[in-house]
Amino acid sequence: MPLILQLPLPSAMHQAESLALLRRIDQRVRQQLAPQAAAIDQQALYPQAMLRGLGEDGAYAALLPAEQGGSGLGLATLMASISEVGAACGSTAFLAWCQSACVYLLRHAAPREELSATLSELAAGRRLGGPGLSNAIKHLAGLEAMRLRAELCPQGYRISGELPWVSNLGAGHLFVAAASCSDGGKLVFLADCDAPGVRLNAGPPIAGMSGTRTLCVKLDQVLVPSERVLAEPAAFVGFIRRVRPGFVLAQAAVGLGIVQGCLDDIQAANLRDGEQNRWLDHSYEDLAAELAALWREAKTLAPLAEAGQAAPPRVLRLRAEVSELCLRAAMSAQLHAGAAGYLLSSPAQRRLREASFIAIVTPTLKQLRREIHHAEQPQPA
Repeated sequence: MPLILQLPLPSAMHQAESLALLRRIDQRVRQQLAPQAAAIDQQALYPQAMLRGLGEDGAYAALLPAEQGGSGLGLATLMASISEVGAACGSTAFLAWCQSACVYLLRHAAPREELSATLSELAAGRRLGGPGLSNAIKHLAGLEAMRLRAELCPQGYRISGELPWVSNLGAGHLFVAAASCSDGGKLVFLADCDAPGVRLNAGPPIAGMSGTRTLCVKLDQVLVPSERVLAEPAAFVGFIRRVRPGFVLAQAAVGLGIVQGCLDDIQAANLRDGEQNRWLDHSYEDLAAELAALWREAKTLAPLAEAGQAAPPRVLRLRAEVSELCLRAAMSAQLHAGAAGYLLSSPAQRRLREASFIAIVTPTLKQLRREIHHAEQPQPA
């Protein structure tokens, strides 16, 4: 069980409901996901049934209040759900984050009837989708130019351009992205992968996470009706600032789950070779203590992020520390496993590649350190 659920939640009722949700997910992970983890990693199997099942279990609906058809269990419970998945398969946990990120973005979008209906479909897992906001987040950090262009038209906007890395895509899927307008303004929108003018292209082979349906999205004059605009240009910056802390915290849960998986691997290796393993750095006890400290911080930050009160540098620091712990734990798990950890079929080998991904996916570890550094500099009077 993720350590976050061993800490008190706001109410006893929510604690019981969260534990019930985690039990459902644990059973699904053991019966459905764990037997497929190797195929997801090595054969690019896309775990669509698992993603839909998490919606049926209520994982994504934890992000929504009751008035929007959710359970109101909150971001902390969603993080625990993603972590439970990540302990078995980092790729699937990342996809669960993609799905929950879409739910979170639509939850905070401008109130529109069509978006409300789509939100319900995403939260239940009946529709699947991915967030294509990596470019916009890097742009706001001064690292990239906007890749998509929006032209105002009578029905809404026409979008053109290319996004090279968007995950959890496919036929019938949705994606959220951002585009710049000719006057310099920017907007966030929702689009269908099947819409006229949208093309999905596979990229070059990658070292890991190949089951995540990470594709290049090309848009050629794609019509986005006004009803599918999540944030108009006047609201763009405020929208991104509002959603980013929760967006980043939920992503951190993928890494926390991978660390738990590494701890499980280390524990199993110690049963076989504990005498030799005691000479290694980063023992099970040390890594477990670090993981518990990060969960305590996550549990504190989650309700603050939902209320729009989380200090961004504190969230970014947690996300960076998760990346760093992931890398240490994964390397330690491989060393504890010994020669077996170098086999491609070894869970420890898979987690080493999953941990590398957590350190390079947006926001990357170097971007996080850069932003934390700038945030900590004295501001001019």
